[in-house]
Amino acid sequence: MPLNDDDFMRYSRHLLMGDIGEAGQEKLTQAKVLIVGLGGLGCPVALYLAAAGVGHIDLCDPDRVDKTNLQRQVLYRTEDCGELKVACAKDRLQALNSGITVNALAREVDVEILAGPPLTESYSAVIDCTDNVAARQLINTACYQQKTPLISAAAVGWEGQIVAFDFRHYRRLCFSCIIDYKSTEPMMNCANSGVVGPVLGVMGSLQSTAVMRMLLGFFEQHGELQRYDGKRGQWLTMQCAVDPRCPICGPTDS
Repeated sequence: MPLNDDDFMRYSRHLLMGDIGEAGQEKLTQAKVLIVGLGGLGCPVALYLAAAGVGHIDLCDPDRVDKTNLQRQVLYRTEDCGELKVACAKDRLQALNSGITVNALAREVDVEILAGPPLTESYSAVIDCTDNVAARQLINTACYQQKTPLISAAAVGWEGQIVAFDFRHYRRLCFSCIIDYKSTEPMMNCANSGVVGPVLGVMGSLQSTAVMRMLLGFFEQHGELQRYDGKRGQWLTMQCAVDPRCPICGPTDS
């Protein structure tokens, strides 16, 4: 669908850019993404993608707003405590941009969401904003199998990390290569270790930027891990290695 007069006004700062312009904005408008997790990462991701004009956003999270969330989850207000996160988020995103479609899925991410209809038909990209290993494994496996781009981030304490995979073009190296899903060690997260709110904002902003790069055709850093030390203000970038024994991308692809 071509841009209308309101779109030209709303997205004027994109339209001024030669590498986005009208054609790029139409790509964003036609895109559909799934955001899994509406916590400290999912909130800035959802806000920036809605503001950017990504045309269809599905939000998946079963939780309700708690007062402990308000230190970092910037979509919610004190009066939202006890309400479903996806319902509150949908209202705020539609108020920000009434020209997009937002769906609220108040449930855990599961095979039904990720496997049918095929992700490649359902979503242009999946954004992993979860904080548990089981969900990350499920999302990674589904995205790899169905050749759907995956953008994943995490943060705890003063530190954050982000990694993205363009499974449309690369069939080796996935999230399972770089994280030990079989580890029995308890996973550090915001609930048990704390986190600085703006660090989540940094990582969520980078996730939304990576999504836009994917949608506009500028993404080239498959499997490149960026780590941010917010306490020192330092970045570390490394290219992850393929695990030849990876149960997801190792045995079946060359």
